[in-house]
Amino acid sequence: MKFTKMQGIGNDYIYINCFEEQVCNPSKLAVRLSDRHFGVGSDGLILIEPSQVADCKMDIYNADGSQGKMCGNGIRCVGKYLYERGISRKNVLTVETLSGTKTLVLDTDDGKVQAVEVNMGKPILTPEKIPARFPGEKAVNTPLMVGGCSYQVTCVSMGNPHCVVFVDDTEDFPVGEIGPEFETNPVFPQRVNTEFVQVLNRSEAKMRVWERGSGETLACGTGACASAVACILNGKTDRRVLLHLLGGDLRIRWEKSSGNVFMKGPAEFSFDGSVEL
Repeated sequence: MKFTKMQGIGNDYIYINCFEEQVCNPSKLAVRLSDRHFGVGSDGLILIEPSQVADCKMDIYNADGSQGKMCGNGIRCVGKYLYERGISRKNVLTVETLSGTKTLVLDTDDGKVQAVEVNMGKPILTPEKIPARFPGEKAVNTPLMVGGCSYQVTCVSMGNPHCVVFVDDTEDFPVGEIGPEFETNPVFPQRVNTEFVQVLNRSEAKMRVWERGSGETLACGTGACASAVACILNGKTDRRVLLHLLGGDLRIRWEKSSGNVFMKGPAEFSFDGSVEL
């Protein structure tokens, strides 16, 4: 089976072109290939499949084999793959996901995709729909006990659940120790991705992320969107935020008129390969 390794600011996935290949057990394959010692090494597996409603469908499996609904960095790579591999040579693409069909606008130059902006849709703030077991219509700056400590959290879904925590210094924060405590907290029935955010000024913030099923990763596109929304909801930034992640930067804007969140950033090929099944 042929595959392609790609990364969006360090958030790396293995991509399989299911216009040409067939995957019978993607969950098992994701676990096998994602292993960084005995496999190819990645944060998970993404299948690029034919769609009846869009230019393609994106099917995501985390490194532990669990299925994801949406991946912001992954979908930018899908856009680059479609365009540069000739599946669809359009500058505006649509991608079907389990959290809805997303529209991508590609910045291209001499046949290459330089950056991709994704309309990520409207953030979901109702706890029941995130899902998160908090009362009320929103969970903004809400106290939560995790690992014996109280944190003020803001919960957002961008097609997958996120819990945003503001910290004084992301570099010294023990993400590897605290992240798993958030992920498996019973207030999140489907587990949760957790972003630890340090606000720098009205238009910039730093972020580290613990992703459910993958652990700490270099970047998370939906997490960057959720973090920007949380910054705005808490009055910490304006509606355009430059997020500095471990793997690079993403530009997020939350459009007031439509309510949609837009994410812009790079996508890169790493290498092509093949594996015996």
